[in-house]
Amino acid sequence: MRLSHKIHQSIEDIWWQQKKPNLLLRGLSKLYHIASKYDQKKRYKHAVKAPLPLISIGNLSVGGSGKTPFTIWLAQELRKHQFNPVILCRGDGGKQASPTLLNQNSLAKDVGDEAVLLHRISRRPVISAQDRVVASRMAAEYGDIILLDDGFQYRQLQRQCDIVLIPNEGFGNGYILPAGPLREPSKALNRADIIVRTGTTSNQPLTTNKEWYWHSKPQPLNDWNQCAEATPKSVVAITAIARPQRFNQSLQELDIHIEDSYFFPDHHAFTKQDMHDIWQQHTAIAVTAKDAVKLLPIWPKNRALWVLEQGFEGEDGLIEAVLESLEKS
Repeated sequence: MRLSHKIHQSIEDIWWQQKKPNLLLRGLSKLYHIASKYDQKKRYKHAVKAPLPLISIGNLSVGGSGKTPFTIWLAQELRKHQFNPVILCRGDGGKQASPTLLNQNSLAKDVGDEAVLLHRISRRPVISAQDRVVASRMAAEYGDIILLDDGFQYRQLQRQCDIVLIPNEGFGNGYILPAGPLREPSKALNRADIIVRTGTTSNQPLTTNKEWYWHSKPQPLNDWNQCAEATPKSVVAITAIARPQRFNQSLQELDIHIEDSYFFPDHHAFTKQDMHDIWQQHTAIAVTAKDAVKLLPIWPKNRALWVLEQGFEGEDGLIEAVLESLEKS
């Protein structure tokens, strides 16, 4: 594990502990908040209207709130209501500078792992772009409503519905980056139209607003290489996602024994060198779908790539609340 990743991991551990961070981190949080508040005000002042109705899916905390699977679920639900959604995402981890409409040959190293996953699973048009204002204009050619992935802090685009996801862990220690996991103070939820708790329904409400519940459910492992092997009962777990422990928990829910785990930084670009020693092991290897879209191009064709996919379930009335919010705007 690289030194930078170790430092990042140690700071993240502080985020989810219920105790006050050290003075240095708290001071840096104040500076971050001042700069972020100024930047957001400037962006909001110059916000433009997209050519299509726009739903933003975002969060307050860093990573791991379920934005990507929720976006897939919402796209599927909107299709059932006769909409043709187009998904815009930032393309984290990709090197493509200009807005790009994904196709079946798009690679995660170019357009980002989440973009490829969104395209593969949702089967909807996906545009990967740092400049999502430009991407929104492209979207008008491919559908009739925009889903803006990770859009709560992207104030340059006006929206008809702001959905904010809150994970099981809530707001952690409640501090803003880097002392805590929050991008903005919790009071920013006041500008959300819909608040969704992505996890179990046993959590205490964090706001006085209606909080909807939605969660993903791990499905049986699926071999993306279709090697016709029996589903393994024991695996080596590999992942490069925020809060990787969740991956292991999902495998355990399926009664799969984890022989060993390899955690890489979120959005890590896997190389053959990363995998060389792991491939020498004879145990089956399991990854998340987000990891699989990056690994598939370098994966041996004759070796099973066991992928943990997700099913989705939203609280009754959630999609209707989204549609009602659109009608009100």
